[in-house]
Amino acid sequence: MATATDGIVWNVPNRLSAARIGFSLLCFVAICLEWYLVGLLLFLLSAATDYVDGWWARKYNQITQLGRILDPFADKVLICGTFILLGAAQDSLIPAWVAVLVTARELLVTALRSLLEGRSKDFSAKWAGKVKMAVQCLAVVLSLWRMHRLESGLDTTPVFDNLLVLVVIAAVVSTVYSGWGYVKLAIGMLREAS
Repeated sequence: MATATDGIVWNVPNRLSAARIGFSLLCFVAICLEWYLVGLLLFLLSAATDYVDGWWARKYNQITQLGRILDPFADKVLICGTFILLGAAQDSLIPAWVAVLVTARELLVTALRSLLEGRSKDFSAKWAGKVKMAVQCLAVVLSLWRMHRLESGLDTTPVFDNLLVLVVIAAVVSTVYSGWGYVKLAIGMLREAS
């Protein structure tokens, strides 16, 4: 039975974040079945909901406590899951260690955010985290497109493969850089608190 607060808690941004988790799971199934083009389309749909839910929440002042938890969780499911599956895929140019690095960074930032927001500190996303997400998404998109071409019996060009490698390197650099930024921020906040 619906209550008066359901419309506030399950507002448009939170529904989009929940949908992103569903689209992510479908994307994972498609990758496992080697339907890389379907996986690519589902990944793009999932990534698009990340932009729309944030824009909607800010524009219509619909930021909720649930949204502050659900939105980054949905992001982590999408990014970590796709990197893990691509890191395990044969013929992928994303090494498994990159998937481990991406997942470790996300777990660390989540733990730090939980610790500091539990102490009423603001630990919201910074520009470096947003750049990191964009570069990681580009690496996934290019990788899924390459896997689709290979699965379809089409060749990839050395130029495309080199571009993908450069984007993966940029994703690694931005992952480490943004993660270190959050660690420094957390250290500073903990020193202030003590």
